[in-house]
Order: sequence, then structure tokens, then C-alpha cells
Amino acid sequence: MISFSMPRTTFVAVAAVAVALSALAGCKDTPNSEDGAPVPISASASAPTSAPASASAVPVAGAFEPEAALAGAGKKPYAATMKATTELAGREAATTSGRGNFETVFTGRMEVRSTDSAPGMWLETVTTVDGNYVRDRSRAGGTWVKMPRSADNQASYVGYAELLLATGPSAKKGMEDQGGVPVYHLAGRLDIDQVASVDPRTHRSMKAKGVTGFDCDQWIDSQGRTLRFDQHMDMRGTPGANKVLFGEFGPVETFDAPVAR
Repeated sequence: MISFSMPRTTFVAVAAVAVALSALAGCKDTPNSEDGAPVPISASASAPTSAPASASAVPVAGAFEPEAALAGAGKKPYAATMKATTELAGREAATTSGRGNFETVFTGRMEVRSTDSAPGMWLETVTTVDGNYVRDRSRAGGTWVKMPRSADNQASYVGYAELLLATGPSAKKGMEDQGGVPVYHLAGRLDIDQVASVDPRTHRSMKAKGVTGFDCDQWIDSQGRTLRFDQHMDMRGTPGANKVLFGEFGPVETFDAPVAR
């Protein structure tokens, strides 16, 4: 567990819902309440759309099959901007936003902010190839603290899509439109142990919090990149959700250690 001089209740409020991407979502070393797992997030430059996950598929130009889009996608790393919200018992508990590299060793810069607890949490993180830097932005004079990065905090969104496809034909919901981009909607329920192969850190974190599985909706583009990723789960009787948007895709970027100031 990472120790900061901020109230424990702040950690509990934000960490109550386990993820991913997550990205996440499950791919960043950010402080948590009990087991050192990431603050829940499960990814774009805009807020989550209001369209329900069960929206009917409609004809979209540029249609493609998800299997073709995912073929080899896991070997094509990229950088993306993300925006994620975590909900607990129907209320927004935290937001995570920033930019990072995906489908490769994760590096990036993120901010995590609580939205329903006092006095509130505001953390800034920079993850480099050799460490994870965190500072508390909620108080004046917060300085960067370097910690070792976890060896198993890599999440593969391509892997999640492949797990959904493996659940059977019912996972294929068809083509839709996300912000003017043709995407394929995949959906299904994943048991927690299935996640271990694509997101071991999230698997460990969720299992420790009593999560046995979750409903997952994922929207991918023709290159197999995830534009939207939603999770809905029950954690010892409390409903939770992670909703993530990805955008502004580009080549892998370099994220250096922050300079003290």
C-alpha cells in the first residue's frame, strides 16, 4: 500500500469499485485502499456518451468484422488520450484523465480526482519505463514521490475484445457510430478468472474486493483500437461501473520523469 498524508476515507471512496481500464482503466500504478491495486478506472478526449450500452445497432458506413479488426492489433501499440469515470451505487465517485501508451508497456501521464468525497482527492501520476511518480495536487506544496512500477500492470484491450468474442455469437452486437467513427459493439459477461490472462493486476484487485464477474461493453474501430469500454459489476452487494473513452490516437510517445518544482 502506498502511503500519503490524505484521509483514508478518500482512498476508500475512490477505490471501492475495482477495475481496469482499464485504462482502465487496470494499467496504471495509482494508490488504492488495501492491496496496492490501481484506483478503479476501466478511456478519450470527451465525456462518456449518453447512448445506453444496449442501443440497437444501426447501418454504418465502413462496416467491418471484429475478427478482422483485431487480427494483429495487439502487436500495434499506440498513444491515446483517455477520460474515465467510476460510479459507485449510481453516483460518480472519481474521474481519471490523461494520455498514455497502450498495447505495450504502459507509460503516460494521468490525473485522478474524486468527485463525491470530502475533502477530495486529486492525484497526478507519471508512469515511465522504470518507475511511477505520484504527487498530491489537493494540497499546496505536494511533491513528487517515486515508486517502483508493478511488473503486472499491463492491460490489453485487444485481449478483452478477444475474450468477449470467445463467449459466443451473442457477443457480436453489430456496427454502431461513436462520435462519427464506425465501430463494432461487443458485449458479454466475463468471469473474473477469465480476466487474469489479459489484465492480471485488475484480476487480483477485483477478486480481493469480492467481484466474481462483470458485464462488459466494448466498441472497437477498424484497426482494433478501443474507443469506448464500459464495465458494470457488483462488489459485495454494491453496484459499480467504470466508463472509459479513448481518442486522439497517434504513435507511441515518450513520457519522462517529472521535474521537481
